[in-house]
Amino acid sequence: MQRAAGKELTLAPLQDWGEETEDGAVYSVSLRRQRSQRLSPGEGPGDRQAPSPNADAFLHYRTSKVRALRAAHLERLVWELVSGDREQDPGFVPTFLATHRAFVPTARVLGLLLPPPPPPLPPWIEIKKTEEQSLSFNKNLRAVVSVLGSWLRDHPQDFWDPPAHSDLSSVRTFLGWAAPLGAEALEAEKLLGDFLEEAYREQEEEEQFQEWAGPPGTAQTSSPDSLEGCLEEEEGLVQEGPELLDFGVDEVAEQLTLMDVELFSRVRPCECLGSVWSQRDRPGAAGICPTVRATVTQFNTVTGCVLGSVLGAPGLAAPQRAQRLEKWIRIAQRCRELRNFSSLRAILSALQSNPIYRLKSSWAAVSREPLSTFRKLSQIFSDENNHLSSREILSQEEATDGLQEEDAPPGSLTSKLPPGPVPYLGTFLTDLVMLDTALPDMLEGDLINFEKRRKEWEILARIQQLQRRCRNYCLSARPPILAALRAQHQLSEEQSYRVSRVIEPPATSCPSSPHVRRRISLTKRLSAKLSRERGPSSGASPGDPPSPTSSLCILPSLSPASPPPSPRTRDPSPGSPPASPGPQGPSTKLPLALTLNCPRIPLGGQQGSEARVIRVSIDNDHGNLYRSILLTSQDKAPSVVQRALQKHNVAQPWAHDYQLFQVLPGDRELLIPDNANVFYAMSPAGPGDFMLRRKDGPGAQPQSP
Repeated sequence: MQRAAGKELTLAPLQDWGEETEDGAVYSVSLRRQRSQRLSPGEGPGDRQAPSPNADAFLHYRTSKVRALRAAHLERLVWELVSGDREQDPGFVPTFLATHRAFVPTARVLGLLLPPPPPPLPPWIEIKKTEEQSLSFNKNLRAVVSVLGSWLRDHPQDFWDPPAHSDLSSVRTFLGWAAPLGAEALEAEKLLGDFLEEAYREQEEEEQFQEWAGPPGTAQTSSPDSLEGCLEEEEGLVQEGPELLDFGVDEVAEQLTLMDVELFSRVRPCECLGSVWSQRDRPGAAGICPTVRATVTQFNTVTGCVLGSVLGAPGLAAPQRAQRLEKWIRIAQRCRELRNFSSLRAILSALQSNPIYRLKSSWAAVSREPLSTFRKLSQIFSDENNHLSSREILSQEEATDGLQEEDAPPGSLTSKLPPGPVPYLGTFLTDLVMLDTALPDMLEGDLINFEKRRKEWEILARIQQLQRRCRNYCLSARPPILAALRAQHQLSEEQSYRVSRVIEPPATSCPSSPHVRRRISLTKRLSAKLSRERGPSSGASPGDPPSPTSSLCILPSLSPASPPPSPRTRDPSPGSPPASPGPQGPSTKLPLALTLNCPRIPLGGQQGSEARVIRVSIDNDHGNLYRSILLTSQDKAPSVVQRALQKHNVAQPWAHDYQLFQVLPGDRELLIPDNANVFYAMSPAGPGDFMLRRKDGPGAQPQSP
């Protein structure tokens, strides 16, 4: 609000104007009103005086045009890195550096960015340059050096390419002649030293592991999913030292938070990109996204500890088992107080899993206060109460921290700001996967859709901001607790369910289990591109309650090497409907995968248009690799095939050579005719999984005329 002539005038600081095209690049144009210096009546430009006390009585504004690059070819994007106006578009460089690996490798960017060194000249040849040419050349060099400095500082792992680290070598060569004494050159040398030290440390750890594991073939073999083996192992297991639950609630919660903080602080935001994270199941991609996988492993470890401690002693009486449930609930509450949403979610996921959730007698013995606490904590990750959802709570706490940061005097931020929060990373992974699915990578004219990268950067920047705030935690490691956590006996999925049935037979399970309202949803939001419509709750068999894990939207592919599911369950992979309890008992699949139902969702701004996310694979020898695409009610089979091939990096001119099949339960397939509307031709009762198969390949079916 600004005052002018005794009136309050509200001015929009930014107003969308439209688009402009320049040299094949598309810019979004906005108009920004800025306050300009006031000239008193009769005052000339050289007669400026100090502003008078009533200077606000007369305000002058000027309107300036602001352009932001929206789509362009790669060469233009790299040119914008060096020659773009950073005052008009301050977010371009950080957005490009954080997201470029989604559409171009680092080596390709460096090949376009780094100029060649000037050729050596004989001393008797004198090259005379104009002052303008020298200034232009030096300006471009400074811009390239500045970009490299930001790149080395903010995304050092982009240059990790052992053993030679060729990309970093190119940068060091350039900085050696362009800015040999600059901070950027020193940063590059330091980074190389860090890489060499890290490689040496990994080699030492590998050698120590081999010495500890012994020669091949000495490992003990067992049947992990055998009930008898599980019970015998539990009876004969003697854990040295105290168990995890022997420690205090605060101690356990603080150690879980310490581990989550360390792992989350190491997460590389670029690994969270939907196009990068979705590559994790591709053959030969076991080493992709290591920092995210480490967080996933910790999440699964905490979940396994809860299951192992509650179910690991089948001989316990119900009141004793209830005491373990109560303690885990108190640990979860303490994690909430510490603003650790990651371990909080892991503990709740285990308590809500079918093997624990179905224990009627144990839950009936839980005291009223812990049971009330459990219900309140469960609402944090429920889709029912939006004001209590994890997204809303996290946003509220971030906003509170922001206000405290603005009000705090300089130098007192560390003492003023509370530590954390540690977010549940699956929330951001879900948003980025859905964003990657909803928006195309390329636009008409083979232009890179940089507007999509800006939206991704908004999420990645939030992750980076939370990582900085996690530095405020002051927690010390307690080796005995960490050792007890590692030594905690964990059960596999099949073991958990079988032991649960031994503890309480199916006929007497569930009526007294805590009631937690659940609903399946595709996702919380699609970054204002798609509006949300909740899906129906999963049904249940008469003898058991609905699976509490069916509604959980956990980290995609949380378990890198999860055990095979039982015959009554199916793997809830992205895009497939959640497993429902079968006639022989509830699903045993723990909440260790992103479970996405495929409800129809209205498309904002399109009257009568609906959409759903489907997964499409190609029938070839490269593994069962799925790609998610957005299917609207207007899409015909050719366009779906073309977009699916584009997602799989297959030449699009071959689209007419493929047939589209919907994969149905029971090893059945539904052929989608070439000219059919896929949205209405598909089976609504089947999962949203499709397969592309060449028309001349095995299993192809002739088309009807």
